[in-house]
Amino acid sequence: MDINSLYNEWLEKATVDPDLIAELEGIKGNDEEILDRFYRSLEFGTAGLRGVIGAGTNRMNYYTVCQATQGLADFLKKHFENPSVAIGYDSRIKSDYLSREAAKVLAANSVKVYLFEELEPTPCLSFAIRHFHTSSGIILTASHNPAKYNGYKCYNSNGYQMTDEEANETYEFIQKVDYFTGIKTMDFDEAVEQGLIEYMGDEVIDAFLDEVQKQCINPEIVKESNLKVIYTPLNGTGNKPVRKILDRIGVKDVHIVKEQENPDGNFPTCPFPNPEIRQSFECALKMADEIKPDLLLATDPDCDRVGIAVQDGNGGYKLMTGNEVGAMMLNYLLSQKAEKGTLTPESIAVKSFVSTDLAEVIAKKYNCSFKNLLTGFKYIGEVITKLEAQGKSDEFVMGFEESYGYLAGTHARDKDAVVASMLICEMAAYYKSKGMSLAEVMDSLYDEFGYYFNVVESYTFEGASGMEKMAGIMDGLRQNAPSEFAGMSVTKTDDYKTSVSLNADGTTSVIELPKSNVLAYTLTDGNKIIVRPSGTEPKIKAYITAIGKDKESAQVIADRLIAEANEIMK
Repeated sequence: MDINSLYNEWLEKATVDPDLIAELEGIKGNDEEILDRFYRSLEFGTAGLRGVIGAGTNRMNYYTVCQATQGLADFLKKHFENPSVAIGYDSRIKSDYLSREAAKVLAANSVKVYLFEELEPTPCLSFAIRHFHTSSGIILTASHNPAKYNGYKCYNSNGYQMTDEEANETYEFIQKVDYFTGIKTMDFDEAVEQGLIEYMGDEVIDAFLDEVQKQCINPEIVKESNLKVIYTPLNGTGNKPVRKILDRIGVKDVHIVKEQENPDGNFPTCPFPNPEIRQSFECALKMADEIKPDLLLATDPDCDRVGIAVQDGNGGYKLMTGNEVGAMMLNYLLSQKAEKGTLTPESIAVKSFVSTDLAEVIAKKYNCSFKNLLTGFKYIGEVITKLEAQGKSDEFVMGFEESYGYLAGTHARDKDAVVASMLICEMAAYYKSKGMSLAEVMDSLYDEFGYYFNVVESYTFEGASGMEKMAGIMDGLRQNAPSEFAGMSVTKTDDYKTSVSLNADGTTSVIELPKSNVLAYTLTDGNKIIVRPSGTEPKIKAYITAIGKDKESAQVIADRLIAEANEIMK
């Protein structure tokens, strides 16, 4: 079917949502707008669906979401005798509506649904999957993307996002579903009456918060610290659970950014609701001029990531990177567990392999086992699940990714900004009792272990020719293996596509991780460059680690490596 025929079919048949009808009528005769909406279908992968909200096969809407849900139902019925699904949603435009429609599709397929009564963080959905022992989970969210986006993340029965194999098989079922004739649905109220849809009450959130609170190590110090915090949920899901957990552990002096307090999928004061960028903190920083808090916290709309700003010693506030917070949190947890005698030789911490190597050095100091994993929190979830199967879940200390995602505890199998916010505040309170700010704590770690300067450079290659160029760059690096970068010798090359780790002396070993199109180069003195194409965007990212005795010397090395990366990507 050509694009105009597809458009005309939608114009005739896409009658469920009045917004879609109006949009389709509004683009009539506009070939460019029609092409953008229908030139492809949203693909379903391990991250589910993600796209701009609107009409068409290349948009997030009733039909694309319900097609995916019908495919998911078919997949689950093949693999489970009595399948069930937990469903959550965030504050984004149409998230609540689409979650109900997905629930109706599942119910019509005799799949039991547990649905949150109101918007909740992504980690709560991960918790609910395991709490109710469901076969799968869905959350309607586009994480920290701009307001025009929404997404559909799918989880397996372990509580982490689907594996490649599961997602591929689900996608095969999805592709067999016709948008207008292949989707089963039923009346929502009737499904509730029949017990096919059941609301999850406050007791589920309370149980989630109970598990989060168990990760608090020094509650008495927190209660006595008089910690002053400014918090913004960035118009997302974190407002209630983060405030509740902080109140539970004794952080009472919490000031909320009013413009960003309530759910609002338009994100009027933060068009990019991402705690990695300074713009998200602008409203909080204005409040800080008057309130003078110890700490500023910002969680993204689905509350799986958290960013912080801390006193810089000069009356201002500095934003800390995800790598810095991850390393500092790990150091805090390990030091306190060691002090209290709860750290064992089998204790383990994990991170994505593109995150700072400083964490591994810190773990070594405390004789804590450490694992580097592929990017994607599901891999951290898999580690926890294996530990749990061995009766060793208590040995899990924490896992993190440089993109502001952290998890301590085993209550969830995805990154959790609720537990991370709690531990960050506890950490700040503990060091405040020692007369130190978190900025000073980070400086002390750099003084002890060296300055780890981590930077990510992103290179965009548009269109079909761009995809070819990306492939050519990766092939070129493999066929003409570099022996040095920026004058520094390559001491080890890890090729995650071939699973071969090659040392400079010619010896090799096997990389015990799933295959991925990534090349990692370890250089003189532990410096590093990792080259990783995106699986969903026309981009290659270069993750650079530069190590120096101080920030200035590390910056010099980083600049040289960035210049080298720029040359490679030309």
